[in-house]
Amino acid sequence: MDISAAEAKEKFSELLARAEAGEEIVVTRHGKAVAVIAPPPAVASKGKSLVGAMKGKIWIADDFDELGPEWDEYIK
Repeated sequence: MDISAAEAKEKFSELLARAEAGEEIVVTRHGKAVAVIAPPPAVASKGKSLVGAMKGKIWIADDFDELGPEWDEYIK
């Protein structure tokens, strides 16, 4: 939905309710888009933490931080 800045000012509460329902509203000034009123990203709106989200899905080798013999001349 596109709406002029003046009309958006008058109907701001209604536009927020529509954004909460999932709608994206483009605010225009003189026919050009200047802002978007949209619902927050899904992750942020659900309040879920991303800490530990990849647990059990990533594996790191035991020797990950060991350098091979090709690095000997650089670490002397």
